[in-house]
Amino acid sequence: MRSLETWFEEYAVSHQNKTNIAIHFICVPAIYFSIVGLLMSIPSSFLASTVPGENQFIENWAFVVLLFVLFFYVRLSVKMALQILIFSAFCIIANYYIGLYVPLWLVSLIIFAAAWLGQFYGHKLEGQKPSFLKDLQFLLIGPAWVIQKIFGKK
Repeated sequence: MRSLETWFEEYAVSHQNKTNIAIHFICVPAIYFSIVGLLMSIPSSFLASTVPGENQFIENWAFVVLLFVLFFYVRLSVKMALQILIFSAFCIIANYYIGLYVPLWLVSLIIFAAAWLGQFYGHKLEGQKPSFLKDLQFLLIGPAWVIQKIFGKK
């Protein structure tokens, strides 16, 4: 199993251009946020009937999927998993409140499409293909890479 540092080193190869990095700082969290929103948009009556009590923040498919995502990060770094957990909680809470006022699926879809356009533009400037074309796990490394760049290693 690769270490988080090894993943970051490999990811960094196609992320050297300052403009591409700046685009990633905006678009990677936006894509993550929009995926959480899209997952929260999936009807979850099954979950509501299996979870005791009533809690809109955990009675959705995003919560279930994020449990598995967090397991991926825990295997690499507990500290990174905690940072991703905090960002994931923000995504669930913010998407919940967005969904109270507008169709969450539509807002999420627009954010998703716009952020991916930004990502591909950034990679065009970089002159490198996106890392996930080599290994789909890079879709989970991207958010960790951005967090690591923003908050540093220590």
